[in-house]
Amino acid sequence: MRVLVLGSGGREHALAWKLAQSPKLTALICAPGNPGTATLAENRPVAADRPEAVVALARDARADLVVVGPEAPLVAGVADALRAAGIPVFGPDAAAARLEGSKAFAKEVMLASGVRTAAGRAFTSVPEAEAWARARGSLVVKADGLAAGKGVIVARGADEAVEAVRALSALGEAGRTLVLEEVLDGEEVSVIALCDGARYVLLPPAQDHKRLLDGDQGPNTGGMGVYCPAPVLDPAALARVGEEVIAPVLRTMSARGTPFRGALYAGLMVTRDGPSVLEFNARFGDPEAQVLVMSLGEDLLPWLDACARGTLVPRPLEVLPGASVGVVLASPGYPTSPVTGTPISGVDRIGGSCQVFHAGTALRDGTLVTAGGRVLTVCARGPTLAEARANAYGAVSRISFEGMQYRRDIGARGLGAARP
Repeated sequence: MRVLVLGSGGREHALAWKLAQSPKLTALICAPGNPGTATLAENRPVAADRPEAVVALARDARADLVVVGPEAPLVAGVADALRAAGIPVFGPDAAAARLEGSKAFAKEVMLASGVRTAAGRAFTSVPEAEAWARARGSLVVKADGLAAGKGVIVARGADEAVEAVRALSALGEAGRTLVLEEVLDGEEVSVIALCDGARYVLLPPAQDHKRLLDGDQGPNTGGMGVYCPAPVLDPAALARVGEEVIAPVLRTMSARGTPFRGALYAGLMVTRDGPSVLEFNARFGDPEAQVLVMSLGEDLLPWLDACARGTLVPRPLEVLPGASVGVVLASPGYPTSPVTGTPISGVDRIGGSCQVFHAGTALRDGTLVTAGGRVLTVCARGPTLAEARANAYGAVSRISFEGMQYRRDIGARGLGAARP
């Protein structure tokens, strides 16, 4: 099979890395890709969120399957354009991608599907949202649209909630509508399902670390690290998420004429009453994808192809024993004003059970430099979570660039500790 992967981040490098191992693969193309994908595939300088350009590239590359990595191309209708051209694509149409593109829409689908979620309301009026926030105090305030993982603020108290409303309403189109919800207490976990519109298979549960600093301090980011499997969901609880979250949402979307075909990501809070949905994403998580592909014990390509063609035959995925840990290395100034253009050293010294997935990197005169906020995800496997963590942080110690930021407590919660 000839496969085209769309995107340029760590998620796309990880997907390319896994797909490149498939005996069914005959050619791999990435658009636009990054220096990491260039070692596995042919990079093509085509913007992933331009439907007509992507269709033209897929035809030129004679792609048998297109795998869409980021959310922006999905919301822009890239999958619609590919399907209209008769090209199989792993990723939902724009109407189904609204599960991520609009938090108000996702909330409405959750309620229609009978999925447990936080109580809340959507507002298009900032004064009305401020008044509601003042009356209720602590809230989760969300920008309705895409905000690169930075459109959610957990506000403790009425003053913080009002400030959050004002901050997110200033995001432009993404903040034109705001969703305000009650704060749920518990432990967060991510569950990703591969879906063909009607059927699904579940990937292992993973736990992301959204805050910039150790101990879940500092501002929200796109994700500073992740590990799997997350013990907060045992196999029985994971199956329950499939039955009570994924399946009913797939039924609702299909009944509305907008079947979901791709990776449905449920961000959950595991409360004393069970898992409750915080949000949906319409694609693989980043950095979740990086550790998930390292945890799979079988070929991923046939699964993605079956989802694209509506021929998925559900069965448990083969998962390797042990654990995977990924640590994100970020530029100084991230997440607000990352510094770029800084030389990176040590990546070529990583091997063994470890993999380094490129995100915000570029080659300048043959030198690898930083080119974004989240620069690299350093991932490692181990027979236990403790050993996987030790392997990952050992690899991190061999990589350096000026001002490098990373958390030192990734996976510590899985060991029952607040600190490493």
